[in-house]
Amino acid sequence: MTHSTAYAPSKAFRLASIAVLLIGIACYLVGLFNAQMALNEKGYYLIALLYGLFSAVSLQKCIRDRQEQIPTSNIYYLLSLVSTVLAIVLLVFALWRAELLLSEKGFYGIAYLMSLYAAIAVQKNVRDGQGLVTDTPAPTANNTEGEE
Repeated sequence: MTHSTAYAPSKAFRLASIAVLLIGIACYLVGLFNAQMALNEKGYYLIALLYGLFSAVSLQKCIRDRQEQIPTSNIYYLLSLVSTVLAIVLLVFALWRAELLLSEKGFYGIAYLMSLYAAIAVQKNVRDGQGLVTDTPAPTANNTEGEE
């Protein structure tokens, strides 16, 4: 298996990516919890976030698999791409039609996109970390060094 990078992401970048993901999701959810809207609207916005996170990570994984020549079906790639675009379009449409202040609409949009971007970065960091090969062999159960 060939990898496009030979370097692991720095610990600071990994932690920053996780922090941004958690902050984005937390801000979105706190805003949703405090919003003066019907429960079904809150559910819609919550599902839009979860759907967006899943589809963005799925698309990133599919693209990365193709870069590393790991077989991925075209239908799965297309579904991931369409799902990611659809998740963003659904949120944009909901915000456009919502009776919210413009600042609230912007808050939800930024928190949503920040969360999607951070989820992709975290997934990439996980994948980059898995692709590294160490020079030292892993210990085995049959290793008898030190025994006489």
